[in-house]
Formats: sequence, C-alpha cells, structure tokens
Amino acid sequence: MVNELFLVTLTVILAALLWWGFKTLPGEGWQIIASLPVSRDESGAWKGVNLTYYGFLTASAYAVAIALLFVLMGAIGIPLKGTLAIVIILLVNCIPASRLMARIIERKSHTFTIGGASFVGVIISPWAIWFANKALGTRFDFHIPFIPALAAFIIAYSFGEGMGRLACISFGCCYGKPLSNSHFLVQRLFRNYYFTFSGKTKKIAYEGGLDGVKVIPIQAITAVLYVATGILGIFLFLKSYYIAAFIQTIAITQVWRLFSEMFRADYRGGGKISAYQILALVSVIYSLGIVSFAPPASLARPDVAFGLLSFWNPVLLCFFLVLWLAIFLYTGRSTVTGSTLTFHVHRGRI
Repeated sequence: MVNELFLVTLTVILAALLWWGFKTLPGEGWQIIASLPVSRDESGAWKGVNLTYYGFLTASAYAVAIALLFVLMGAIGIPLKGTLAIVIILLVNCIPASRLMARIIERKSHTFTIGGASFVGVIISPWAIWFANKALGTRFDFHIPFIPALAAFIIAYSFGEGMGRLACISFGCCYGKPLSNSHFLVQRLFRNYYFTFSGKTKKIAYEGGLDGVKVIPIQAITAVLYVATGILGIFLFLKSYYIAAFIQTIAITQVWRLFSEMFRADYRGGGKISAYQILALVSVIYSLGIVSFAPPASLARPDVAFGLLSFWNPVLLCFFLVLWLAIFLYTGRSTVTGSTLTFHVHRGRI
C-alpha cells in the first residue's frame, strides 16, 4: 500500500508542478531571479551578475532526481554509503560534462547541455557501480546489485531531465520550431498547445529571434514524456521487474531524444543528424549490451517505506543542501546576460 501511495502522490505533485511551469515560465519575469552588484562602471552605476531561474530549477531537478535514487536504492536495502559513493562518482563527472560537451559539440563556452551530461552518466554508471563494489563494498560491508541499481539510476535520470526542462522553458533554450513553418499536421496538432516566449534576454530571442512567436512546446512534451516514463519505471521497479524498468526507461528517453530533434529550432551543431542524436543512439545500444552481460539479481520485494526512512538522515539532508547550492551557483550564474544597477535613497522616508 505504501508503494502505491508513494507513486500516486509523486504523480500528482509533479503533474501540478509541470502544469504551473508550462503556464508561467515562458514569461519575461521568470528568467532572472536576482542580480548581484560586483563592480562600478565609468558612469558610477554597478555592473551586476545575474542569477537565473534556470539554475534554481536545474539544481532542484538534480536534487529531486538524486533523492529518488536514494529512495529506490533504500527500497531494495542498499545502505546510504553505497548509494552515496555512486552519486558522488556520477556528479563529479556529469556536472562538468554539461559544459564540456557543449563546448566540444556546439563550440560554445557559456552554455550547458543536458544531452551531453546524460550520455556521460549512462556510459560511466555501470563502472561507477563496479568501482563502488570493488573499492568500497568490502571495506564498508555492502554490495550493490547491478541491474536494480542501473534501473534506479536511469529512472532518477528520467525524472531529473523531465523536471530540468522547466529550466529550459525559463531560459528560453532548447526551443521548438515556429508553428507557422511546420507541417500542416503539426500545426493542427499544436494549434491550441504552443509556447510564446517573451523577453529579449531569453535564448530563443537573442539566438533565434523567435520571441513573441508561437513555437512547438517541445520542452513541455519532453518533460511530460520523461516524467511519465519515470513513473512507469518506478512502478516496474517496485514490482521487481528491474530489467523491464531499465530497458523501457532508457529506450523511451533516448529514442525520444533522437526523434525530438526534428522539432527543435535551436542550434544543435552542424549536419542533418546532430551529435546528440548519435549519442542517444549509442546510449541505447550500449545499455542493451550492458544488460545482456549483467548477472541476475535476487532481491526481496522493494519497499519504498524503507527508502523513505533511510533518506531521513541529518547528514544526508545537509549533503542535499550543499549539493543544491553548489549546482545553483554553477548553473545559475549567467555568463550570457548582464545587468546595470543603480541605487538611491527614498528622501521622503528619512
């Protein structure tokens, strides 16, 4: 009963969050969360560094995804130290990869790529589990089952990327093609469901010149599909169908990444087939190969109550607070927008 209640509650909360995000975040007021003065210019005004909702939402998506990973791993009896070891290995590699892969593929030094970071995560996750078992498992008395852990990781990733699309909506990146330039069937399908972004500092404006234009809501479609895929993955996971949970989640998320590129208008690198589409295809093939050689797992039926209880730990909660703040400062400090600030005294209030 606890498993089912957890799944229903999670579905309702995320559905409400996505609905709010789709309605609100394309607006101009939902890009910059704050601006901090850092130095004066020649006129005496202050130059500011902008902190963005992109960073706030990205950090929140990371935190939710990792929290789900801890809950799912705890549900199958994996101790916190085992899960924490894997999480640290993945974060140390995936967070820098989000900028490094964008620099390699798009030749841009001031942007992030979820696709590149997720590819790195998929590639190294089996080796992170192997390393955690070999280097730390014997010393700290734990063993992480291979397929269940991979399933938990890819489910968490699906939620993280789905929620992370709210960050893309806020910043106006990863945007869809204009409806007016799309096939008539696409126009009919999305005639009542589209995004119209406002704000000259959003990426869709300064890169694509599409602010105020009706575009395909590709970020919303991806968010709904990925979160729904994650919900189905959790359902299968809690029924002990670990291989099915892993395969359906990796297949749907990566095949959609391959397919969704056709509806996007942002720059994805040169060529008719982008590097991100190739990486998505490689991820599916690689994952299926890993599963075929993986040893079977014999575990008791997962109990999400154990996962939730194991998560309630002061040290772990502090870890999440530090993690959220670090990711927010890394991804939320905008290097492509700036601000000019002036300050004054309200004389009538002295």
